[in-house]
Amino acid sequence: MLVQVSHLTKTYKHQQAVKDISFQIETGKCVALLGPNGAGKTTTLQMLAGLLTPTSGTIQFQEHQKKDYRHLIGFLPQHPAFFTWMSPKEYLLFAGRLSNLSKKELSLKIEETLEYVSLLDVKNKKIGGFSGGMKQRLGLAQALLHEPKLLILDEPVSALDPNGRRDVLKILEQLKSKMTILFSTHVLHDAEQVCDSVMMLKDGQIKWDGSLTNLMKSNPISAVKIKTDLPLEDVFSGIPNLSHIDYSDLTCATLYFDDPVYNTRHLLKRLVEKDLTLLHFEKLHDSLEEAYMKVMNT
Repeated sequence: MLVQVSHLTKTYKHQQAVKDISFQIETGKCVALLGPNGAGKTTTLQMLAGLLTPTSGTIQFQEHQKKDYRHLIGFLPQHPAFFTWMSPKEYLLFAGRLSNLSKKELSLKIEETLEYVSLLDVKNKKIGGFSGGMKQRLGLAQALLHEPKLLILDEPVSALDPNGRRDVLKILEQLKSKMTILFSTHVLHDAEQVCDSVMMLKDGQIKWDGSLTNLMKSNPISAVKIKTDLPLEDVFSGIPNLSHIDYSDLTCATLYFDDPVYNTRHLLKRLVEKDLTLLHFEKLHDSLEEAYMKVMNT
């Protein structure tokens, strides 16, 4: 185990952003922190990174008794800020000095880290001319420079185009063998692709904490996606075992059932009774998105 978090709480005036959560992060794991906007993900990550002081609770790094553990952490915020007149080399030199790396260490680590994130060939160019993906990779280089025990990333790919997202996810996949990673994301497919386990937050509380395998086993899903020619309002009342409905638009919806082997004949019969023309019908297989929806709606 690398980190033990106990009864962590953060209150802003009269609002509790994080409510008495406890969890642990095992060494060498890649953990995805999932949840809707306002769930408390960023607040939790900032407390772990030492940027926010908890209202109550403790954060303990294994085999590290000192109160200040920030040197053990690399942190990439959702929207990293840069001095645009600097070059990547100058920026990492500045960041490395803040991390108390010696000049000799820095000269080696800067070149090595920039090469790792594929920015070595632009190390002397101005950051102001960089694309969003290049800036995100530079922010990641800053977080990696001092070889942290725990790498914390807040929505690392949310603002990137598909190419930039693929580049960052590829780097994360490589980093899994070198350090422990905790990252928040709204893109469930990215979590499914990279992480070993997931932690789900809702309203400042943990709804799930465990491996992806156990998540799927504990939350078997039976879901059907349908699209019809007319609006689906008031169509599904009384359908057996129907858990909840996720509407894409008025004529398209995904229906989730409590029965993992749900027989769809009741649903098809209802559509016929309502004189609806079925344009699309698809039984969905278990996925992180479906398990996420089931956990969040319980």
